[in-house]
Amino acid sequence: MSDKTISAHVAETGENAFAVNINVSGHLIKGDEPLDAGGGDLGPAPYDLLTAALGECTAMTVRWYANQHQWPLDKVEVRLTHHKEGVQDIFKKEVILHGAGLTEEQRARLIAIAAKCPVHKTITSSPIIETSAG
Repeated sequence: MSDKTISAHVAETGENAFAVNINVSGHLIKGDEPLDAGGGDLGPAPYDLLTAALGECTAMTVRWYANQHQWPLDKVEVRLTHHKEGVQDIFKKEVILHGAGLTEEQRARLIAIAAKCPVHKTITSSPIIETSAG
């Protein structure tokens, strides 16, 4: 949840038609398409990573908010799905809050906060993507 500039480099590996190495913020991830899409299933596909990023950001935002208020949140889990209906992308996000000491009001507030994570906001806004030749 930082305002820093993030840089990523993605390059084909040659292992199959779609396999890529992704280097982002010093982390190396392999990406690929599933077998039924012509890839080798060597790593997550682009929408896999986008869905995971939404879940990761949601969990981190809920944790940050609970910590700021010193609420007794033991663990947060996020289960997500993504699919397309025509041209419309549908993300479903279930937030599971573990913490017997949480009040109903705290739980409701944490669920509301879950919809305000930065990745959620980015996906639901109109981001600007500038593409150029290199």
